Order: sequence, then structure tokens, then C-alpha cells
Amino acid sequence: MKLRYLVIVLIVLSIVSVFIGVSDVTPLDLFSLTEDQAQILLVSRLPRLVSILIAGMSMSVAGLIMQQLSRNKFVSPTTAGTLDSARLGVLVSLLVFTAASPLQRILVSFAFALIGTFIFMKLLDRIKFKDAIFIPLVGLMFGNIISSMATFLAYKNDLIQNMSSWMQGDFSMIMSGNYEAIYISIPILVLAFLYANKFTIAGMGEDFSKNLGLNYRQVVNIGLVVVALVTASVVLTVGVIPFLGLIIPNIVAIYQGDHLKKTLLHTAFLGAIFVLICDIVGRTIIYPYEIPISLTVGVIGSAIFIYLLLRRKKYGL
Repeated sequence: MKLRYLVIVLIVLSIVSVFIGVSDVTPLDLFSLTEDQAQILLVSRLPRLVSILIAGMSMSVAGLIMQQLSRNKFVSPTTAGTLDSARLGVLVSLLVFTAASPLQRILVSFAFALIGTFIFMKLLDRIKFKDAIFIPLVGLMFGNIISSMATFLAYKNDLIQNMSSWMQGDFSMIMSGNYEAIYISIPILVLAFLYANKFTIAGMGEDFSKNLGLNYRQVVNIGLVVVALVTASVVLTVGVIPFLGLIIPNIVAIYQGDHLKKTLLHTAFLGAIFVLICDIVGRTIIYPYEIPISLTVGVIGSAIFIYLLLRRKKYGL
């Protein structure tokens, strides 16, 4: 699939997304916007679109990096405890730093996401049975342990409603002034592109990387930092979006191969397109009400995940 086709689809879906909503704003209204319509576009619709694009791109790329570094196609922030660790970090920031700014909460969430991802990678090194399905199952169990800790803290401190809001990814509350923290993901995506070749080499193993003169441990640590920071910013701004970093890199690998630099842009654009489609479906299927993005992505993403598992079994991948 040509990259330009993905760009065209992304532009079309972005235009459609801007003009979907309870308040009636059409493309023709752009030539004679009322004050209310201008406010709807600037305060709600455009920030929502920007957050969808950044979240879709960044979480997909984060999943691609994790799969490359772990050498496992079924590892992602969802199946490595990264999302659960980031959510626990947000909860701890509310408990310990009650007056923390969004940036400070992102830093705390980032620290927890990084530690959680690092622990998972250490577990990965110690596991002798390296089956492609067994590894993400270990990650899911690890994530459930962290999630249980977060639930216990939330119940104990009467914050269960706050925690539930982070579990359920939702773009409906995105408005100008409360989503800008997600912009942190943009320079991180640029860093991921700059290190694409090094991530590819690191994915071939520590011994191979060292033979080529690559500082394997440094590159892996940079990759983990990229994944943790992206996950923290998305969880704090939008909430948890499951399966995204798992299925999109696998779909791209089917038609584009495994070289990270060649697949990075495809993964980013396809991730944004997938989230846009899920968001449009969620906003129209029970119009004028809205289904949270975590539900639509979860349903569609789990179906694709099952297909990928069956495909792997069929072709012996």
C-alpha cells in the first residue's frame, strides 16, 4: 500500500470527523461562520481531531518499538503492563501531589510507565520459554497485578471514579485548554524516527548489535523512554486505548515488512486512520449519543487480534 493513499484517506476522514457532532456545522458554513459555530470548531472539534491523530500515531509507534525491541509481534503497551503502570502513576500523583500540574502528573505517570516496562523487559530476559503467545500472556498477568494495586489504592482513597475515567479512553471531553499535554508525543515521535535504524538493529539481538558497534543497552533504554513517555501523555489526556499498539504494527508488517524505518510512517498514519474510523463509528452508531473510543477500539481491535492469532497458526508464523 502506497503511503500517499494512507495520507489521502487520513485527510478525508479528518474532514468528516470535524463536521460530525450534535451541533450542526457543515463545510458550507465555513464561509459564513457564526460565533457559536466558530467556538465549536476551535474549542471542541479541532482539538478533538488533533488529539485523535496524535494519540493514534503515537500509541501505534510505541507498539511498533516495543515489538521490535522485544522481538515479539504480540508485545505492546497493552500486553506489557505499560498502560496499567501509567494509570497507576496518575493515581499516585493525585494522592501524593494533590496540587500537581498536568505536566507534573505526566512526569510521575512516565516514571511509573518506564519502571513497569523495564520490569517487563527484565521478566522477558528471564523467561526461557519464548513462545510468541506465552510472552504477552505474562505481560497481561503482570499488568493485571499492577491494575489490582491501582484499584486497591483507588478504593482506599475514594478515587475509584477518577480511575475509571482513565480506564475508559474518551475523546468527548477533549477541549481547548485540557488536551495540550498530548503535544509532548510529537517530539518523541520525531526521536523515534531518528532512532529507527538503531531500533531495527537492536531488534536483531544483543550480540548482533554489539558486533555492529551499536550500544545495545543505550538504544533499548531510549526505546523504553519513548514508549513510556508517549503512553503517559496519552493516558493522562485521553485515557486507555487498548490493542492499538498491538494490531496496527502487525497489519503494517503484513504488507510492508519488518524494517522499522520503512514501516514507521505507515504505522503512524494507519494508527491515526484506525482511531479516526473507530471514533466516527462511536459518534454515529447511537447518534446523538457517543460510545467511548476505548470500547470501539477494544471491540474492533480484539477481533483483529483474534484474526492475527489464527493467521499465525495457519501459516506457522
